[in-house]
Amino acid sequence: MLELKNVWKVFNAGTVNEKQALRGVDLTLNDGDFVTVIGGNGAGKSTMLNAVAGTYGVDAGSIIIDGTDVTHLPEYKRASFIGRVFQDPMLGTAPTMQIEENMALAARRGQRRGLGWGITRAEREEYRRLLERLDLGLEDRLTSKVGLLSGGQRQALTLLMASMKKPKLLLLDEHTAALDPKTAAKVLALSDQIVAENHLTTMMVTHNMRDAIAHGNRLIMMYDGRVVIDVAGEEKKKLTVPDLLALFSKVSGSDEADDKLLLS
Repeated sequence: MLELKNVWKVFNAGTVNEKQALRGVDLTLNDGDFVTVIGGNGAGKSTMLNAVAGTYGVDAGSIIIDGTDVTHLPEYKRASFIGRVFQDPMLGTAPTMQIEENMALAARRGQRRGLGWGITRAEREEYRRLLERLDLGLEDRLTSKVGLLSGGQRQALTLLMASMKKPKLLLLDEHTAALDPKTAAKVLALSDQIVAENHLTTMMVTHNMRDAIAHGNRLIMMYDGRVVIDVAGEEKKKLTVPDLLALFSKVSGSDEADDKLLLS
């Protein structure tokens, strides 16, 4: 479903601030894979996600989604392939629009727009049914402005919107990092449910080692712009946080793990 072939990306090339963010990344995700991505600061996790989404162009290599080479497609043309949830709960929704209006925009993604009636009665009932499953009481607030929702409610809504069209690829970019632990756990549980029910190929970037182990069927670790660890199946299920710290120390050549990894 996703192939990255020898992908390179450098920022501020030729200056004192030059940063080689991706160094020949090779990665293949099969249909239905739920891959958690972990690594220290500057490892290349978010850069890889942004390269797949089209936010950043790559300097070399190719990106293929479900057999289609999207390497040179702009971000908006990849929207029909990709659903995405950002770290910031304020992104991914239009705060001044109503919940039902946001959901209508998500439902019409990739379609031609006309002058027909905005939201039909049948659509409104479908949105209410989908929101009921979140168990956040949002089904009774369809006309509320999204900007009035809490961070957790917005992330749950964004997750629902990102998956409504059953994208070929769902990207979760540290989507619980800005939430309190209880809310983060609920959003992660919703993520698992939505991914499983819709059989979505998913890539989730996280700094939290426990979350990386507990979720998905495969875990990759990045370091210095490369994929250095790739575990799946029974091997992943047996992993512990000390195992991951040991692996991190081994590939980084240092006994000191990244502060953000430890704090998570």
